[in-house]
Amino acid sequence: MIKNERIKELAAKLNDYTVESRRKIHRFAEISGTEMKTSAFIREEIEKLGLPYEKLEKTGLVATLDTGREGKRIALRADIDALPLPENPNNLAGPRVCVSENPATCHACGHDAHSAMLLSAMKVLCELKDDLSGIIDFCFEEGEENGGGSFQMVEALKSRKMDGVWAIHVYAALDSGKICVEPGPRMAGAVSVDFTVHGKGGHGSRPDLSINPVYTAAQILPNLACAFENQLNVEETVTLGITSIQGGTTGNVIPETARVLGSFRFFNIEEGKKSVEILKKVCEHTAAMNNCTVTYAPKTGIAVVPVMTDATCSELATEALNEILPEGTVAHCDKWYASESFSRIAAIFPSVFAFLGIRNPEYGSGATHHNEYFDVDENVLPIGLLSTVKYVVRFLGEQ
Repeated sequence: MIKNERIKELAAKLNDYTVESRRKIHRFAEISGTEMKTSAFIREEIEKLGLPYEKLEKTGLVATLDTGREGKRIALRADIDALPLPENPNNLAGPRVCVSENPATCHACGHDAHSAMLLSAMKVLCELKDDLSGIIDFCFEEGEENGGGSFQMVEALKSRKMDGVWAIHVYAALDSGKICVEPGPRMAGAVSVDFTVHGKGGHGSRPDLSINPVYTAAQILPNLACAFENQLNVEETVTLGITSIQGGTTGNVIPETARVLGSFRFFNIEEGKKSVEILKKVCEHTAAMNNCTVTYAPKTGIAVVPVMTDATCSELATEALNEILPEGTVAHCDKWYASESFSRIAAIFPSVFAFLGIRNPEYGSGATHHNEYFDVDENVLPIGLLSTVKYVVRFLGEQ
């Protein structure tokens, strides 16, 4: 029987290693698809443990721990990429403990912490191998921010016939010292919006001799807002996030086209699909009213579905984590309106997508994700490590 005290003892020995790994990956800070240093470091750590591993298309990795005994198979997933964003040397309270070596790139979403916790979990579970049954796959996903690495990761997991998947995301809206493993939608699905209104260019002094696509693009927005308000289910939120209208560059020239960009976020897949139908109907009818036409970029439509935590897995996680963490650590957390490529994995395999709180004013963490002041409270890393290991032990069952 694997006692909680043993898991805690093994995890405690790795506190420094977890922090050092997080800081090393933080300093590398490589954007999607270019995580060469990060991947090389992770590969070295895998090789030190003697685990077999598979390299995916570019920088992604899947290492495997086979206990040699029949049982279930679980994957543990972390993402490894950073963002094309300059990092402020300070967090919300003052100088941060670690700064990206790349002035144009930083880990402003917490993937450095995810990878570090998974590396330490890999070490602990190797120590527990003789008391476990089944197979554990340690998945380091490249390119989460642009979604590029998730397709290869999904195929790798499908070939392994997983029984379940576990992932953690640090969350700036949840207090440090808390973790949430609630069931249902945890992060939003996303509709990508990218369409172009086509008109007829001309001189700005004679709009009657032209067909102005800028006016049409501008009219689409209030029409779309009205349609959303009156046609979508009021009990199922779909956010309307139009962020850009690009039409012309000169004050006296009516352009041929105007391009509109944005996204919608949703937690109900049917309402997400309906929002795409409404978008196209509004665009086409508004364009026709103004003698314009509309074309859509291929990516317009549902980009990712919501991230779902399986109810049965959530119940198991809640029981397991409450056994090893202090009372009150497992907590409620509202849904997060950002989107995540893990949704593609969770749509296929029973999964837990845990939120690990990092909001700590004294430490200086709590700035929103994708922000130059974003920082991870390193004091919460042991909670993520203990939670990961304990869930695996309970999910696989003991030898």
